[in-house]
Amino acid sequence: MNKPISYRDAGVDMDAGDALVERIKPLARRTLNAGVLAGIGGFGALYELPRGYREPVLVSGTDGVGTKLKLAFALDRHDTVGIDLVAMSVNDILVQGAKPLYFLDYFGCGRLRVETAAAVVGGVAAGCEQSGCALIGGETAEMPGMYPDGEYDLAGFAVGIVEKSSILDGRSIKPGDVVLGLPSSGVHSNGFSLVRRILERAVGPENEWMQALNAMPLPADPAQRTLADALMAPTQIYVQPMLDVLAELPGAVKAMAHITGGGLVENLPRVLPEALQAVLRRSDWVRPPIFDWLQDSGAVTDDEMYRVFNCGIGMCVVVAPSQSHAVIDRLTAAGQSASVIGSIRVRPQGEAATVITTGA
Repeated sequence: MNKPISYRDAGVDMDAGDALVERIKPLARRTLNAGVLAGIGGFGALYELPRGYREPVLVSGTDGVGTKLKLAFALDRHDTVGIDLVAMSVNDILVQGAKPLYFLDYFGCGRLRVETAAAVVGGVAAGCEQSGCALIGGETAEMPGMYPDGEYDLAGFAVGIVEKSSILDGRSIKPGDVVLGLPSSGVHSNGFSLVRRILERAVGPENEWMQALNAMPLPADPAQRTLADALMAPTQIYVQPMLDVLAELPGAVKAMAHITGGGLVENLPRVLPEALQAVLRRSDWVRPPIFDWLQDSGAVTDDEMYRVFNCGIGMCVVVAPSQSHAVIDRLTAAGQSASVIGSIRVRPQGEAATVITTGA
């Protein structure tokens, strides 16, 4: 008689899954807000729309962390990629003026390691706390044979709300408006396929750079960080400071652009009327040292840097010149630095929608 086969024999540890859920529950509990009726543990999460909206519009966004996860695996650092996951979605829906309400995550792996998964979800909870939204549910999928041992994938889903009349769509932008730049915390979560290729050229094969990064100082970095620290710095979340601006200075913000994949040159045009052009002055913001190291080590052209990386600006905000000081002051009061980095003009025929100049 054949020995009975269990799910554990097939590679799925249901006890580990149950243990992870118990680890997650208190993390999620810290993020709950008044709208949550039922969260983690049920078949579906329940959320009651907040009152006070005349014409509420739900705004949704989804994203992942991309190949930055390859560095997390190589370095065995899993506590910040969850923040990246939340940031990528909540910053996206913020662009349309939405306040994040709740977030769900998906964690897929070949073999569930409770400590690793708990560290990842701890980062998700931290990101939700930073953005003021509830971690209301998610899915952990253990799928033997789908992923190499020790690796996993992440996806996130955010839902927010905005008054229909307050949706930001960029239609009011006109020549003479100014572009404010909100600094990034580093590379954020885009361009890591190129980052890894640069590491191979500058340091060596993965088995070499994965050991070297933790000890390699980042040149000219004021914080005296290692390359590992700089590359794994989590994506900046701009939600709370920008919501303060939208609430206290209604109408001041005409558009926002989250600088993700495509960099500065491809994200700003997404919110500009077709006939207009953004002219950014490179001398008007400080580029973090990690971008200098990446460009020098990989011999990357300026055009490629601006098309792949945020190059130090994680969010752009378009306002009228008369509103720029008020918006910057409000952001500063909320703990978020910002500065004027460019302006809007009529787009000359044949030119790109975003131009980055090196002069004053």
